[in-house]
Amino acid sequence: MELDDHAEDLASDLGVDKEEVKSDLQNLVEYSVPVDEAKQSLRRKYGDGSSGGGTPSSKDIAEITPEDGNVTVTGVVLTAGKRSIRYQGSDHVIVEGRLADETGAIDYTAWEDFGLSPGDTITAGNAGVREWDGEPELNLGESTSLSFQDESLDVPDAYADEIGGDAQLADLQTGDRAVTVEVSVVECERRTIDGRDGETEILSGVFGDESGRLPFTNWDPAPEIEEGGSVRIENAYVQEFRGVPEVNVSEFSTVTAVDREIEVGADSTTMDVGEAVRTGGIYDVELVGNAIAVRDGSGLIQRCPECYRVIQKGQCRTHGDVDGIDDLRVKAILDDGTGAVTVVLDDELTQDVYGGTLEDALEQAREAMDQEVVADTIRERIVGREYRVRGHLSVDEYGANLDAETFDESDDDPETRATAFLEEVSA
Repeated sequence: MELDDHAEDLASDLGVDKEEVKSDLQNLVEYSVPVDEAKQSLRRKYGDGSSGGGTPSSKDIAEITPEDGNVTVTGVVLTAGKRSIRYQGSDHVIVEGRLADETGAIDYTAWEDFGLSPGDTITAGNAGVREWDGEPELNLGESTSLSFQDESLDVPDAYADEIGGDAQLADLQTGDRAVTVEVSVVECERRTIDGRDGETEILSGVFGDESGRLPFTNWDPAPEIEEGGSVRIENAYVQEFRGVPEVNVSEFSTVTAVDREIEVGADSTTMDVGEAVRTGGIYDVELVGNAIAVRDGSGLIQRCPECYRVIQKGQCRTHGDVDGIDDLRVKAILDDGTGAVTVVLDDELTQDVYGGTLEDALEQAREAMDQEVVADTIRERIVGREYRVRGHLSVDEYGANLDAETFDESDDDPETRATAFLEEVSA
């Protein structure tokens, strides 16, 4: 059934204007609220008693499920941060965060400005519940009655520590909202992108702290964010970028220069390949395994001069016929017995394993009248050897890929490792 048909049925049942219902319904659907749930919400909004009516039952947070339509809940506001989203062609400012009680914690989105602050104890009556990424989430809107409690609710220490959103980079996960971090700006560049309002200037790069590193995007460039500096950022949110968490700094974020040097952890997280793949994506990880193959599309390649994607037979999927730019790349399969991952080496790392420059590769291809000889040379050099690789892992429906920053032949002593393995098995 089309959205227009759903709106017509609702308008007929409720005795209200179809265009008004359709607008409300489209707003909810565009924010990923399932159609059936959106229709129930509108029935409640326009006073249809068939949805159950009355005051929703009070529930502990741990009891709330995505199947709950509306609930009344009391909890402590752990975080509250503003963000701008766009639907139906216009911007809307929402407040997002996390709410906790003695039993658990839950994410929320407030469509009205209720004046929420971290540490507040609130009771939200008739709060909508929807499913987001497999978990329940509260929606606080115009039909929600919200009151502030004078007596503070006691919550477990683990949740109390989250009040205000202070976190280290290693603790951040995709979907986190209203977080506060103190970081060193490891890398930073200003660039222009095609944004939703046309060309937009942003800052992007890498943040670091004692726990590790993560990429960031600053959508409203703050002068305090500059390479080599240290900053405190309040009300940032975390989105997925190329399979890993990325810190997003918006116009609602507060950026303050920090008058101290923030040490950046030099060590990456070392994992088995299988363990790393199961994370679904991780920034700055070290893997050790054997290069068992070099995939097609390695060696001497050509890229589109417009978008820099790899092209085939002079054809770019986006820009059609183009004069390709010569480049070097390796896509090697690394396996450690627990899993396999495709390791992608850029031109500099490829030159290292090839043992020559791009010009050398072009000369070899001309002499052999076959550019595949470059990939064959790389296969001979790396396949069957063990490597220690550090980089950024992303996992999607096409598999696991690690963009390598370092690719070094392992100097681990096989005899020592074999002995340790046997001792572990015998223990």
